[in-house]
Amino acid sequence: MKKNFKVLMLIVVAICVGTGASVLWLCWQHVSQPKLTSLNEFDSILSANSQSVFEPVLPDSPVILPEDFRFHQDFQQEWWHFFANVTDERGREYGIQWSYLRVAREEAAQRGWLNPQLFISYISIGSRENSVHEQRIARGGVGQAGMENRPFRIWLDNWNWRSLGKTPFPGQLRASSDKFAIDMLVNPVGPFVLPGEQGYVVKDDMLPIASYNFSAPFLNVNGKMMLDDGDQVTVRGHGWLSKEWGTGLLASQHQGWDWLVIPLDETSTLSVHRYRRESRQPYLSGYIATNDGKYWALDDSQLTLEPLLHSTLENGHSVPLEWELRVPRFGVNVRVRPINTNQWLPFVVPYWQGAIETIGSHNSQGFMQLYGY
Repeated sequence: MKKNFKVLMLIVVAICVGTGASVLWLCWQHVSQPKLTSLNEFDSILSANSQSVFEPVLPDSPVILPEDFRFHQDFQQEWWHFFANVTDERGREYGIQWSYLRVAREEAAQRGWLNPQLFISYISIGSRENSVHEQRIARGGVGQAGMENRPFRIWLDNWNWRSLGKTPFPGQLRASSDKFAIDMLVNPVGPFVLPGEQGYVVKDDMLPIASYNFSAPFLNVNGKMMLDDGDQVTVRGHGWLSKEWGTGLLASQHQGWDWLVIPLDETSTLSVHRYRRESRQPYLSGYIATNDGKYWALDDSQLTLEPLLHSTLENGHSVPLEWELRVPRFGVNVRVRPINTNQWLPFVVPYWQGAIETIGSHNSQGFMQLYGY
């Protein structure tokens, strides 16, 4: 038995080395560490730690743009999200998602392969009929991934977001693999939003957990896209870009989150977060923003988000994919459902993420992210 285990370990390590030394650490974690039964192996990195050597998230430090487009190496996590709902020349609808996550286990002062930063990027593209998704992972300090802001550029291998200035816009997202290729031009048609208290976003009313955040919720998107069938299409639509950073993106009592982004019309957008908690009701927060700079914060006294239907996916995960969302003050009363249910991302940080549509007071398309199921 021991001999067979040693042989298995050698095979796995050989595969890891063959795919690049940057993922060797992750491979070793998966073969040498026990699987967690609640969430995934990265919960300890996403969760707050009272003994952390990183900077805490404090309410007296507002987000300042354009300075905070940079990487924040003194914080443990940093997460970029880009969502787009686009349509091709034939009227076919697609959802595009790009995520870029930087995490660290300790301070990032070391250089080269000793740098403890880890970079993870996801691309997911879905239509009503099919979907593709892929993950890239890199170790920090060796040039395989990183960020520059003169001019602005975020990259991991040949996946990159770049612009000609110090901000992400006007921006270009280019990424390709054996499964897909996308080349999107992204232009803002409205202001940035600093949710919460000037970008300081509280995630629980009884726990000291928060993060810094900004969003660009009003984006025009156009470009070209090719899926694994080899059919290149020209697409255009609307998008959303946000960035969150901090030291602990979840409290230890949090079970996960549900996040919905819904453009209500051409001038306003709604964002809702629902943090699920052990032995307590979920913590709800959100906001409505308009492209002329108006902003309204929302809490659980002003909005309701309830799951209507759990779906069991092919991998056995039970995920609430249909919801009822109400914001009475703004006349919002909609049923939310996915455009394609097959949008589970089985990656290092696994979650369901994909395009959604709303039916009711507002008929629209947006995005949903469900983590911790």
